[in-house]
Amino acid sequence: MSRQRSMEAIIASEYVTIGELVRLTETRYSTLKFYTEEGFLPFKQEDQKLTRRYPREETVKRIAYIKQMRKDGKTIPEIKTILSK
Repeated sequence: MSRQRSMEAIIASEYVTIGELVRLTETRYSTLKFYTEEGFLPFKQEDQKLTRRYPREETVKRIAYIKQMRKDGKTIPEIKTILSK
């Protein structure tokens, strides 16, 4: 039996894991990990050892926005400046 939640369950959830974001946005795990480490993606983490939980709707929109900026030729430092406003 698979431990992954169904796509329906993911879409119905308020919070998702980074693995579920990979499935929702078709973005590589390493890219999302980098965006998280750069502070581009907001998350909640109850304890240091617990899984990070991302607000699904807000984070999916944020990833789409970042992808569009990258497509438009923006650099990571430029994106960081834009997102910090």
